[in-house]
Amino acid sequence: MYCNKCLYPETKQDLWFDKDGVCSACTSFSNRNDIDWQERKDQLEKIVVKYKRDSGYDCIVPVSGGKDSTYQLLQVLKLGLKPLAVIAETCDLSDLGRRNIDNIKEIGVDVIQYSTARHIRGKLNRAGLELVGDISWPEHVSIFTTPIQVAVNFNIPLVIWGENPQNEFGGPAGSEENNILDRAWLEEFGGLIGLRVDDMIGFDGIQHKDLAMFIYPEDDDLKRVGVTGLFLGHYIPWEGYNNKLIAQANGFESYGKPVE
Repeated sequence: MYCNKCLYPETKQDLWFDKDGVCSACTSFSNRNDIDWQERKDQLEKIVVKYKRDSGYDCIVPVSGGKDSTYQLLQVLKLGLKPLAVIAETCDLSDLGRRNIDNIKEIGVDVIQYSTARHIRGKLNRAGLELVGDISWPEHVSIFTTPIQVAVNFNIPLVIWGENPQNEFGGPAGSEENNILDRAWLEEFGGLIGLRVDDMIGFDGIQHKDLAMFIYPEDDDLKRVGVTGLFLGHYIPWEGYNNKLIAQANGFESYGKPVE
């Protein structure tokens, strides 16, 4: 089955169709017209006030060097927050992505970048490909775990993500309206695809200590710091093409075309 509007196939995980053959991603997008975005923005500003500090970092923003995480940072700065950008490095970051990350530093944002040992990353890529068909499994997991580890270690409660992929790309009824990213969300939707991190132990000699980047912090530590991860797209209209234009207007690049 394919969506009657966008041709999204039913093979996409967690996608569902209504009686008219329209997929849940299209339904979520259409429902945005009924949202009071000013009310949502007011809610966000109240949250911001709660987490602003007199010194240090107000929040963590996971970034990749792409248009969406760049847009996240620009919106966070617009809200008057001082973010710490956290990068869980991909397997092969493009030159364009590196330039955008350098530009993040140029606009006054501090950056922490975590990289997995290359030989371990290669084993995890192979495991992801052979077990669940996702060669990028380690990066899809670490982007949801590494920033939370930094939040705990640096005592920074607020983590601001971009879009909720269940809302943006379709997911089970109810999950698309969730604006909080927590352990339950991670285990259901956060790139694991049915695996658990511990499932990798023993694959080609991988040990538990090799998986440090991919382990979600313990609940006691999360509670001690009060870690809260929210989706920016719940409070501000989220549209990928518009995100690209805003990023370009602020000196970032997209699809290899430099900004004049």
